[in-house]
Amino acid sequence: MKFRRDKSSRSRNPSRLRAKREEVKPSRGVFTRRALLVLATQAGVLGVLGKKLYDLQVHEGDHLRDLAARNRTSKRLLAPARGQIVDRFGLQLAGNKVNWRALLMPEETTDIHATIARFGQIIALDERDQARIERDLRHIRKYVPVALKDFLSWDDMARIELNAPSLPGVLIDVGTTRLYPYGPQLAHIVGYVAPPNERDVASTPMMALPGMRAGRAGIEQTQDLLLRGEPGSVEMEVNSKGRVMGEMDRVDGQQGDEVVLTIDAGLQQMVLNRIGDQAASVVVMDCRNGEVLAMVSTPSFDPSLFDSGVSHAQWIEWTNNVRTPLINKTVAGVYPPGSTFKPAVALAALQSGLVSSQDRFTCPGYYDMGGVRFHCWSRWGHGSITMQQALMYSCDVYFYLAARKIGMEPIKAMANGFGLGTKLDIELPHTRAGVIPTPEWRQKHGFHWNGGDTVNAGIGQGFVQVTPLELATYVSRIASGRNVAPHLVRKINEHDSEHTPLDAAPALDIPDAHLAVIRQGMFDVVNAPRGTAPKAKLSIPDVAMAGKTGSAQVRRVSRALRESGHFNSMNLPWEERPHALFICFAPYDAPRYAIAVVIEHGNGGADAAAPLARDIMTDTLLRDPVNHDHAPGQAVADAE
Repeated sequence: MKFRRDKSSRSRNPSRLRAKREEVKPSRGVFTRRALLVLATQAGVLGVLGKKLYDLQVHEGDHLRDLAARNRTSKRLLAPARGQIVDRFGLQLAGNKVNWRALLMPEETTDIHATIARFGQIIALDERDQARIERDLRHIRKYVPVALKDFLSWDDMARIELNAPSLPGVLIDVGTTRLYPYGPQLAHIVGYVAPPNERDVASTPMMALPGMRAGRAGIEQTQDLLLRGEPGSVEMEVNSKGRVMGEMDRVDGQQGDEVVLTIDAGLQQMVLNRIGDQAASVVVMDCRNGEVLAMVSTPSFDPSLFDSGVSHAQWIEWTNNVRTPLINKTVAGVYPPGSTFKPAVALAALQSGLVSSQDRFTCPGYYDMGGVRFHCWSRWGHGSITMQQALMYSCDVYFYLAARKIGMEPIKAMANGFGLGTKLDIELPHTRAGVIPTPEWRQKHGFHWNGGDTVNAGIGQGFVQVTPLELATYVSRIASGRNVAPHLVRKINEHDSEHTPLDAAPALDIPDAHLAVIRQGMFDVVNAPRGTAPKAKLSIPDVAMAGKTGSAQVRRVSRALRESGHFNSMNLPWEERPHALFICFAPYDAPRYAIAVVIEHGNGGADAAAPLARDIMTDTLLRDPVNHDHAPGQAVADAE
């Protein structure tokens, strides 16, 4: 049967069946090796993953938490508020006001230039803005914000907020800009600030912060480091697109130091009102310690324009103005001193021992030397006069003869000792020194010195040049007999200047008797019947002022024209008229204030400068700022 046959057939071939089973059954050794290999691989991978997880959680946990926090927060530095500049009574001369601006955080945008281009479509950026932004992007680090636009209006800010999703990294920030309450009135003293340039940023990285300003003139420049302050920081929460969601933490910066000046802002205003539209320079000093109470140079300029940017048209207008509004003439303007130089020549003559106060020189109205006639201002002459009378009459011939007798070296030494022809160490930039010439000085300039140069120098003409600040220092030293140094900074915060104490300056090495002769001669100029400045006499009871007139020629007048009797310098064009000068101090018996006045092309010191000095001295004495701790007329609340 078939069933039996099949069974028998299989039974008949047992070896074949065993071979077939062995062929199907896997090798036990091969299975074991594969299992171990897979197991080992899995264990290795798990080990690596375990170690990585351990490292991430244990070793790098703090770092990763910081990174996670950075994805959620943005931290940046804040520019500090610039320190205030105030007058001697605490009135603000330079402060700060709120400025809304748009900033760009470079690290929070993937395409900086695309973001800037989009911003420019919303808020117009002029060429100057674009150049500044490109400069900042080249020189600052990514975590330092870049100022896109200052002085935003409310409409500007609304447009930026409305387009915020398309402006990644752009935010609106509030900062400060410089405020000058007195504007042009104190521009030459206080100075101004401007955005930092590449050199500023390279020397001080903090200057790259939006809102930082660098002092460019006046006290703003010389005290810049003290006024800058220390930066703060702010931490903000941002979303995944870099948009600011809120402020998390803020550390305000430390405001710069407060600089207290010696200036009396009220007196400064009065001087300006009295000068009017004349081109002039006036310096009022405390002759006991050198504090500058007023320093006026007209015309002036608006310092706030430099913070936001001066237009090209405005710059051209300033630089083309023949009255030079950008120059502080009190420290950088040089003028022939004219007859105001005569007290220095008189002191040099006394100190030399070659001339005494009682020696008499005769003035016939001229002095002839080497075929050249040097005129006295009086055609009729002054006759035989002493030094004191020569000062009172302002006789030119007397000082021609005195200068010729003693020579230029003693005159230069005396003038320098009183501050003339020297660079005075006052807290202002761009100061100039006048010139007291000598034969050696002349030779250095390739010319020969002759006797006429000495004669001309004897009356403050020729090559002699001084600044108004030098004149104020000169008359202060005559009045006090001390080597006072002019200064503008009275305090830094609560720390007094070393110059502030009265009568702290050392005494001059000049005999009191010599100074007394000069002071008496200057007293007679104002108060004697034949003095040259009767218009300078004070109307304050029991208070007298001493002074000296000066008229400094800016063009030569021929001998024929002088002797014709028809010459009148007032008929000349403005720029060819003599400068008018006057120096003075008061009260005469106890000097406290000294003043120097220079009116450009004012013609006559007695007619133009002396009355101006009288009015300024009157107001100064009535205000008496050095003896007040608050502004005159200011209400002071009683302490409770």
